[in-house]
Amino acid sequence: KDPRDFALWKGAKAGDPSWPTPWGDGRPGWHLECSAMAHAYLGEAFDIHGGGLDLIFPHHENEIAQSQAAGYKFANLWMHNAWVTTSGEKMSKSLGNSLQVQELLKKVRGIELRWYLGSAHYRSMLEFSFEALEESAIAFRRVEAFLARAKSVLGSDPQILIADEFAKAMNDDLAVPQALAFIAESMRIGNSAGEDKKVIAKTAGEIRGALSILGCDPADPVFAASKSNDAAMDGLIKLALEQREAARLRKDFAAADAIRDQIASLGVIVEDTPNGPRWSY
Repeated sequence: KDPRDFALWKGAKAGDPSWPTPWGDGRPGWHLECSAMAHAYLGEAFDIHGGGLDLIFPHHENEIAQSQAAGYKFANLWMHNAWVTTSGEKMSKSLGNSLQVQELLKKVRGIELRWYLGSAHYRSMLEFSFEALEESAIAFRRVEAFLARAKSVLGSDPQILIADEFAKAMNDDLAVPQALAFIAESMRIGNSAGEDKKVIAKTAGEIRGALSILGCDPADPVFAASKSNDAAMDGLIKLALEQREAARLRKDFAAADAIRDQIASLGVIVEDTPNGPRWSY
């Protein structure tokens, strides 16, 4: 009756799969096949149905209509995600503007790519740029550096803690930006604590807890494959700092500054302390 009404069953087309019915050969409509699969594998009701914002109407609305008309409750919760864009357009294979993950992994580690892609709220668009990707990777390396310093102070990896503030953010429709703000504030407090083990254990533990929920805990064995690369990079930075320190001792400050600038170009921050240079991303 309405042009926007959907078809439960469509007539057969030459060359397409079809099945016999009292009304002639045909096939399920797009919406019906999804409802049928959900019912077959998940039952009459299930917790979460996900999908892109562009599927709210007509697809998801029609899935609900036909499932509930059949007497099934269907999904308890709907989560509609936005997408990654480039130049304001949705990134997709059909538009020819998509990027391969393998190409991105030549520039950043997998855990850094995950951190970047997860930094926006799931219902918000994420405008991709290589500059933003690199900035995000450097920000994550700072978190890693803080956890490494915490491990050095504490003598072991900090125990995972789940902070109420972080849990509150995640329980509010997965408010990841607020969760990341909590991580940044915890890191600021921890960095200001000097060698105070109690404060460092709490802040580092809460950061690890947050990262574990977000799937970005660098201590997770899932990311062990990238640790050999990290160790190699750490070794190179330490060697460069030793050369810089040697240049300073012989009062060759021009060489020391040049080494520091080269290290900085890698996104590494060097801080001179009474106990020697300390570096972080």
